[in-house]
Amino acid sequence: MSDPRGSDAGGAAARPPAVPPASHLAACAEDAARLLGRWAAPDDAQALLRIRIVDYVAAHGPAAADRDLRLGHLTGSALLLDHTRTRALLTLHPFIGLWVQLGGHVEPGDASMAQVAAREAAEESGIDGITLDPVPLGIDWHPVRCKDSRGGRSPSEHLDLTWLAIAPPGAQHVRSDESLDLAWFDLDALPEGTDATLHRLVAAALRRS
Repeated sequence: MSDPRGSDAGGAAARPPAVPPASHLAACAEDAARLLGRWAAPDDAQALLRIRIVDYVAAHGPAAADRDLRLGHLTGSALLLDHTRTRALLTLHPFIGLWVQLGGHVEPGDASMAQVAAREAAEESGIDGITLDPVPLGIDWHPVRCKDSRGGRSPSEHLDLTWLAIAPPGAQHVRSDESLDLAWFDLDALPEGTDATLHRLVAAALRRS
């Protein structure tokens, strides 16, 4: 098949155009900046972190959503509650050994950070029909060891945006291969060793109930 790019006057193949940033990365980075630019942070610490993340995204552009930016990259997560809003579905993370909310990296096809959170919640819980509160529940910036696009695992940092998600009545969860375990916990009886971030998210969720 002939080269659809054509050739120059001298008969040599035309140089391919520069590859633009992946559209899903640009869309999610722009969405994060726009969303956090108008987000009403619940306290001073979250307000300062909001500014820090917005500045970081402005400095790095689409790369801020790319897991290969090992300096740090955006992630989306969801605190998934049952329909009574009394229990949270948590995953036992295989890399850190802690129970945390569901979430992960920006992937091709994602058009917003809320879509990242919703997709990850569905994939990691196996539950259909999850609804997402449109306003972010909280944000976080923490060091991790996570996989890059080639499957290697190395130190990085996650700039995480978390949403409140609600499962439909009768939802049955299914553990994915990204989790060591998956279980419901009463909001007033979180598992031992749960970090301060998850406690903060649960407190924020209870204020919305």
